[in-house]
Parts: sequence; structure tokens; C-alpha cells
Amino acid sequence: MKHVVSLKWLLARLYEPDLVIVDCRFAMGQPDAGRAAYEEAHIPGAVYLDLERDLSDPVGEHGGRHPLPDAAELAGRLSRVGIGNDTRVVAYDDQGGAMASRLWWLLRYLGHENVFVLDEGFSAWKREGFPVNAEQKVLIPATFLATVQHNMLVEMDEVREALGDDRIVLVDSREAPRFRGEAEPLDKKAGHIPGARNKFWKGALDEQGRFKSAEALAEHFADLPRDRELVVYCGSGVTATPNVLALSEAGFENVKLYAGSWSDWISYEGNPIATGEE
Repeated sequence: MKHVVSLKWLLARLYEPDLVIVDCRFAMGQPDAGRAAYEEAHIPGAVYLDLERDLSDPVGEHGGRHPLPDAAELAGRLSRVGIGNDTRVVAYDDQGGAMASRLWWLLRYLGHENVFVLDEGFSAWKREGFPVNAEQKVLIPATFLATVQHNMLVEMDEVREALGDDRIVLVDSREAPRFRGEAEPLDKKAGHIPGARNKFWKGALDEQGRFKSAEALAEHFADLPRDRELVVYCGSGVTATPNVLALSEAGFENVKLYAGSWSDWISYEGNPIATGEE
């Protein structure tokens, strides 16, 4: 795997000086639960970054429920927790990699390639009997200079222009009932962007909650074209990121994120909505 590391890989490198481990645990609808879990116990030396306070901008009229953070502000936050341009970063969560993948994507968006997601996450780490503690690491700031990779991102107007363009394939990462518009627990309108194909992000994981092998992922995404641009979205741009990671593992090279996702799409009155299976 290019972007995913195992529990044993991290255990073997736990105290290497150029490594920063980031705890990204976060529970939707319980904004303080992730930090509380971190303060109770975490992988030794890990720092905490919060999905909503650190890895998103405040919610506005548009931009979705988790707007992308300002690049300069995010670079400052990364610097303060000790992440510099030469740092290796391993992110983990307890949400199947969804929150950790958000940080993975953001770092790559800022031009930092040396970032990985820990397979299986914190509960599996603890279950294996690997060390945990509640100690807060003394933060020594680093220098992080961002080189924003604008080609990794698409905006709402680009998605709207792409409707009906067969060179671009939209990939919806939400569960099938939300995609079909049968259930919508989080957003004001139900359905999906017309023409999108549904690939629930958890389909990239096996029964044990591990990322599938590159071969198994290639099989999982076999019905998606490799010669076209894939634009991945979800509800708010978070659970789309493990799909972006999994597509990269499967060998897809032209994959972009619509970060505002469904919650941004429906914030514009005139945008069309589809329901059911297309």
C-alpha cells in the first residue's frame, strides 16, 4: 500500500524523530467526543487535530458542512503541532479511516506527500496490546510551507458545468439509501448529483475494517473508467477522502475531490437533484 501503514509498521517506528502521529478521532454530532477520547488515551506522542476546529473552516452559506480550511491557516496549525515539510505524518482515527483520510488529503493538497493513514485505527492498536498513554507531548513548532495543489480540487461551478460531460465521472461516496434519496439524516435535501455513480466509501474496507489490497480495490472499482477524470464527493467532503485514497491505491491517477460535496451542492437553489438508481 502506498498510503496506508499497518499497526506493526507504526509500532516499529514509534519514536523516530521525524515522525509526527496525529489523532483525528471525531464523532459527527458529538463535537467534543474525539478530543475527550484523545485526552483519555492515545498512541504515545500523538498530537490531536479536530475535524471541525482544525481541519475545516466555519460553516457559511455555501461550502458545505465541513468547508475546506484556509490553506495558510492550516499550514500554521500544522507548524504549531510540529509538522514541517520534512516530517513523516501518520494519521489515525476510530472511524474506519474517514477522519484520518481527511488529514491525508489536506496534507497532499498542501503539497506534502509524506503522509499515511494507519490501518484499522486506535481500537485495533489497543486490542493488540500496543502502548497507549494520556501524556501530552511538548510541542516544538516546525516550519510548514504550503504549495497548494489546485488540480486536486473541483468547485461547485465546475461540477455543474461537467453535468452531461462523459469525460468526467462523478463518484458519490455515501451509503446507497442516501444516494437514492430514501434517507437523509444530515442534509436539508435528499438525493444525489445527476449522473453520479454510487461507491459507498466503506466498500474499500474488508470485514475486519482494514483497507482492501490494491488488487481487491481495483476489482471494487472495476466499473469506473480509468481514462476519465473522476470527481469524488460525499455529504460534506470528509468520507469522500478515503475513497480518493482507495482509488489511488487501485491505480487511478486522475481523481479529484469536490470538497463542498452534497451539502454545498444543495445550498445553490438552481442545482438539479436526482433520486433513485439511475
